[in-house]
Amino acid sequence: MRANLFTGLDTAKGLSVAWQIPFIGVHHMQAHLLTPRLVSAMSRVQHDGDVVSTNQPLTPEFPFLSILVSGGHSMLVESTSITDHTIMASTADIAIGESLDKAAREILPTSVLKEAKTTMYGKLLEQFAFPGGSADWSSYRAPKTRGEELIKQPSPWGWTLTSPFANTRQLQFSFSFLPSMITKLMGAKKTTGEDVSDEERVTLAREAMRVCFEHLGSRTIIALEELQQKARNKGVPEIRTLVISGGVAANRFLMAVLRSFLDVRGFGHVEIVAPPPYLCTDNAAMIGWAGIEMFEAGFSTDLGGRALRKWALDPRSEDGGLLGADGWKRK
Repeated sequence: MRANLFTGLDTAKGLSVAWQIPFIGVHHMQAHLLTPRLVSAMSRVQHDGDVVSTNQPLTPEFPFLSILVSGGHSMLVESTSITDHTIMASTADIAIGESLDKAAREILPTSVLKEAKTTMYGKLLEQFAFPGGSADWSSYRAPKTRGEELIKQPSPWGWTLTSPFANTRQLQFSFSFLPSMITKLMGAKKTTGEDVSDEERVTLAREAMRVCFEHLGSRTIIALEELQQKARNKGVPEIRTLVISGGVAANRFLMAVLRSFLDVRGFGHVEIVAPPPYLCTDNAAMIGWAGIEMFEAGFSTDLGGRALRKWALDPRSEDGGLLGADGWKRK
């Protein structure tokens, strides 16, 4: 992956010199959380290519809270400007996308896996669990209290899936629990020769996503409560937008779970914003847009900039975060 990035960077540097245009380094996660602002900008372009003149700012406006969820990342980020992003929670082990992919390979029938034309197993899991789309989860209601989160929901087959940290307010994610529980459950059934019906597999798929997404929702509410109190103490604007971005943001059931959490926990005024599915996964457009936003904020990168193996987003990190990387130039 890093070799590919070096190739892309060297090509970009060559174009920068040849065309005499700025070269701008982009942080991958910053690009994900700014993608809804790209969608906002795109909405101003007419079919003939003309830009609609408007004095309205791009949305979402700062500050906003982002849930960045993909196969490699799971983090909760408070953004107060283009360059100031505080990571409020991240995963202690694996990312939610990896967790769902591993669970899907255990849950999905062999026939579904053999016929699959994609390795995006999390997407296959959603399709298998909810063939009727939103109608299949229309009765879902999020736990109204922290206490309700602790109530176990046993299945007709006797197994129960539970979320980590349910009895704490710890701002951290953990998703390794899911494939571990699913593997143990399916392994036990295989050992005893017990048949797993499609009905049970569908229920297991739905429960797997529910516990993962409720884990996200629970930590998000805790973060919003902390940010709300901080804003009131400092007399600054409160968070009114929750951005969901990254590959897992394409899951429609996730949106339903988070919307329900906000509504029943006193944050019904917070709007959920997510890019369309084709912009949720990694794409060149989001990288280009982040570069535009940084350039308009006065930033560019000198030609000595390199692909970084590790690059924190949060300015409070040891390496200085987004602007801590070498090579930044500012007008």
